[in-house]
Amino acid sequence: MSAVGESLIRIEGLHYSYQIGTRQPIAALRGIDLTIGTGEYIAIIGANGSGKSTLLRHLNALLLPTQGNVWVGDWNTREPANLRHIRSAVAMVFQNPDSQFVASTVEEDVAFGPENLGVPQQELRERVEWALATVGLTNLRDHASHLLSGGQKQRLAIAGALAMKPRYLLFDEATAMLDPAGQARLLDTMAALHHDGMAVISATHHMNEAALAERVVVLSAGQVVLEGDPRSIFRQSETLQALQLDVPYPTRLARAIAMRVAGFPTDALSVPELVHAISARLGPSSPAVGPAGRNVRDR
Repeated sequence: MSAVGESLIRIEGLHYSYQIGTRQPIAALRGIDLTIGTGEYIAIIGANGSGKSTLLRHLNALLLPTQGNVWVGDWNTREPANLRHIRSAVAMVFQNPDSQFVASTVEEDVAFGPENLGVPQQELRERVEWALATVGLTNLRDHASHLLSGGQKQRLAIAGALAMKPRYLLFDEATAMLDPAGQARLLDTMAALHHDGMAVISATHHMNEAALAERVVVLSAGQVVLEGDPRSIFRQSETLQALQLDVPYPTRLARAIAMRVAGFPTDALSVPELVHAISARLGPSSPAVGPAGRNVRDR
């Protein structure tokens, strides 16, 4: 796991309002203060309309504050001259990857971003090779982008972002349109990137995904209402329920077991943790139990 280095992204008093044909602007963010360090893995969760996507779009200047400031290093997102630097440092992967494709083939699409930044040809080729290999698309480099499967398209979107050599990679509900196998592969990719030192910030409505992060930020009505490591956040089930959020499925199952088994730990965040807790409870001398509840040794 990578160590958190010097803070790079600073969000100070961030307010943002949409003006969508109504007399009064609609407030989406209300005074966000947040610091994101290099190498962190952060999950942003909240009910629909809480401001998750709006917050992410401020981190690479797709949206600009109505009030307050967002700093990426020494670059304020309000300054147009800083946009090139900010987009190079902070890349984003959206829920619908088709919206990010600009070229006809996989290789051309990955090369598009750095090529437009004027990256020299040799370095450009190296970036494209690395990005394709990282997401497992090297063998599809000549394929048409629009003919890829949903999971492959999402990996292509990640490759295009990686080719920019960002320090921060943002995922906006990136697993929402994938099947379980595609979700698992994408989460593995995110974990591997984080392990290699890249900061990952993921807005998600899947609590099992949020449990994989180092830090969880909970939004409600455009404000940060909870912040901490996943275990401390998901212990607060009553608060989360009031915010229309749940806890990871292994945590729910552990709490159901604890209602029947005194002293059973209730804070398991993953299936391996839950299995370990069950194994520890059974002990090495406990009889193995088969699918029908019979003692395997009695068969």
